[in-house]
Amino acid sequence: MNRAGNGRKVCALGVAGMLAGTVLAGCGDDDGSGASQRGGTQEQGTHAVRSAYDRTAEEDTAKVKLRVQTSAQGRSETANGQGAVDLEDGDSVLTLAVRGQRIEQRVIDQVLYQKMPKGQAPGGKPWIKIDLGKVAAERGAGDQSLGDPARSAAYAKAITDKDVAKKGTATIDGVRTTHYRVFVDVAELPDGDTLRKQVGPALPMDVWLDDEGRMRRQQIDMTVKAAPGSTERSSTDASSSRGKVTVRTVMDFADFGTEVEADAPPAGQVTDMTAQALEQGRKGDGRS
Repeated sequence: MNRAGNGRKVCALGVAGMLAGTVLAGCGDDDGSGASQRGGTQEQGTHAVRSAYDRTAEEDTAKVKLRVQTSAQGRSETANGQGAVDLEDGDSVLTLAVRGQRIEQRVIDQVLYQKMPKGQAPGGKPWIKIDLGKVAAERGAGDQSLGDPARSAAYAKAITDKDVAKKGTATIDGVRTTHYRVFVDVAELPDGDTLRKQVGPALPMDVWLDDEGRMRRQQIDMTVKAAPGSTERSSTDASSSRGKVTVRTVMDFADFGTEVEADAPPAGQVTDMTAQALEQGRKGDGRS
């Protein structure tokens, strides 16, 4: 039972990483002003990163490979996934591999569906669902913006020239790319004060853009701190470190324009786990 529970937590982190990653790249700034007009190499890099989401989203859909590595209390786990994503509205169909088990996952209209391995889903039904919109709404505007592509323009304001560095070139799946490292100023994001307490002052992100300015790979490194008052924290540094979870999310995008067929499973085969997810979030925040 504990094994299944841990697997579900890892998958949830994978979902969060994917949604956040799609949006974090969305530093769209297509008004033709600002960095693109200044002409310097660093300014051009800033503009390239800011506009990457818009250029990628113009392709509508893509195949995606996802790798999420989580580390906590000296243990690490890796979840791998592949499938297709609608870059405009965030719908996706993925197959995840966690601890040697395969989990089918769909995100449709901000609702997550997962088909658990046989015998592991609660309620005797093969699918579970979590309303990500409700979860994001309770946790605050900042969390909601992480999962809402329509609000991605906020990240353009959180990235300045000093936060973008060109790191070189790389070939990804046969495509030549330019690698940029970015630091997002968390305080400048919606509900930034709350996010700052959870992930610190800056969020490191690496992006690899092709010659058309589209994302081919994105890596996000996030350290989530335990909430104040959490039972995992104490006055010692060693104990405090146990209340941190590091998450590295890597996404590769390819085959732009691929077909995405994301349909909700029949209602009779689904157990709604939204209330449990909300309760887990409150405990994590020290609110219950």
